[in-house]
Amino acid sequence: MIKQKYVDEYIELYRSGKIKFNEERELLIDYLKKYVLNRDDLYFDDGMIENCIKFGEKWYFPLQPFQKFLIAFIFLFYKKNKRVFYRKFLWMLGRGGGKNGLISVIIHFLISELHGIEDYNISVVANSEDQAKTSPDEVHKTVKRHEVLLKAFKTTLTQTLSKVTGSILKFRTSNGETKDGLRDGAVVFDEIHQYESNKDVRVHISGLGKKPNPREFYIGTDGYVRDGFLDKLKDKAMKVLKGEARVNAVFPFICKLNNESEVENPDNWELANPMLSKPLSEYAQGLFDTILEEFEDLEDDPSNREEFMTKRMNLPVTDLERSVAKWEEIEATNQPMPELLHKECIGCLDFASIRDFAACGLVFKHEGKYPFITHSYARKEFVDKYYSYSKKQDAEMAGKRKFAPIREWEDWKEGSLLTVVDEETINPQTIVDWFIEMRKYYEIKKVIGDNFRMEVLKPLFEKAGFEVEVIRNPKAIHSLLAPRVEIGFANQLFIFGNNPLMRWYTNNVLVKIKKDGNKEYEKKEPIRRKTDGFQAFVCGLYRIDEVSDYAIEDSLDALDELVF
Repeated sequence: MIKQKYVDEYIELYRSGKIKFNEERELLIDYLKKYVLNRDDLYFDDGMIENCIKFGEKWYFPLQPFQKFLIAFIFLFYKKNKRVFYRKFLWMLGRGGGKNGLISVIIHFLISELHGIEDYNISVVANSEDQAKTSPDEVHKTVKRHEVLLKAFKTTLTQTLSKVTGSILKFRTSNGETKDGLRDGAVVFDEIHQYESNKDVRVHISGLGKKPNPREFYIGTDGYVRDGFLDKLKDKAMKVLKGEARVNAVFPFICKLNNESEVENPDNWELANPMLSKPLSEYAQGLFDTILEEFEDLEDDPSNREEFMTKRMNLPVTDLERSVAKWEEIEATNQPMPELLHKECIGCLDFASIRDFAACGLVFKHEGKYPFITHSYARKEFVDKYYSYSKKQDAEMAGKRKFAPIREWEDWKEGSLLTVVDEETINPQTIVDWFIEMRKYYEIKKVIGDNFRMEVLKPLFEKAGFEVEVIRNPKAIHSLLAPRVEIGFANQLFIFGNNPLMRWYTNNVLVKIKKDGNKEYEKKEPIRRKTDGFQAFVCGLYRIDEVSDYAIEDSLDALDELVF
């Protein structure tokens, strides 16, 4: 077993019951004992660890045991070549836990002569300039306050330079247009919950490896973006902790409540925020008092509970008066699509605006579940404007948050989920043609949609030989179908296949509860968060009881066997 003072001290605090660990940190200790600390080809550089801690405590603030524990693994090396064992670090904890303060200490130390690697440049990246500047600004102000540091570093509002190593610390926004060719030693990605894909991350880390001991730091609390970059990184972290991935794929330090009920006892809050472990520092006491006030305010204003649980407790929860289903339930729609050839189905569509999106679909019955096959259409002008579809680096290039990876869905590995059309409006005949094509494979009993655009579509459908039903008051069917929708998600009865576009549509749905208790399905955000595919699905559910749970050939075979 390899030993390290601060690692051993932190583990002992937990084992002696002086501090509490959530499940992910319990797994971390087991994983370290089983796969890392028992190796004889690794060593902690104790001198470097001590220097980093002393540097932080001299120029910044007293470091807590968990912060010293994290620093130790930054300087874990292979004996044979003195290369870092961990390249990637994932630190997730509740807001106020000192993530930015700790990263300020570490990046300042890594560019310094105490670290000793020349031109070990560091970029701090975030979606907004204000967030990207948080730690570099703290380093800048620290240098400006101390004459000794001013002799070792040259600092401006945009960068800090080590005069000895030539290493530069800079901040960058993820929408910067000149990111290729960076020669960084380390990159820090702040507020990682805001990243919807890894494309921008890949650009920033492409320059790593040109300097010894490259490092990537991913820090932040959880957020509201699902199925994005952070969820995939958390999945990788859990695989590492369970021994299902490369042992050093990432160092995962994840602090969160284990379940929602734990929030009721303030003693559990240290599960999400290790800064709140006793004894509380002066800073931690102030933080605890602030969080307690926010928690008590929830009694009068429960609408903030989702934000409190996500940001303070690092546990995203779904406010069921706002979302149509929990994210786990939406994820559970990713079930293999059963064999549906020649089966009866209800055709459905949402064509609310011919100038942005339209969704077509077929709803089936199959062994008590409801498979849904769907395809969407989007106007190029709209997706260019709101999702930067035509830009090389997606929406970040235009300084916008990428709400939807349109190109990814257009070229989806399991079959295109969406077609972008370069027209003034989405042609109604395009919608009808999709159903004509689908009719070759499935028995479409009728096509159903609301009355907003059906006056245009109905003649085209009827000319093609389809029976059409128009829903005169679509919001009325929302209340009628709400119980079926809730039961369907809760019991994993809806099958969308591996369809991230449908998951996105569904996650964008806002459930509005009217004064009479009836529910309506609206959008969480009026323009960019589209719900067309979900609305089409609801239309199909409205008449799903009219279809049979068998294929037409099965019916004909059964008739052939009858003796009259």
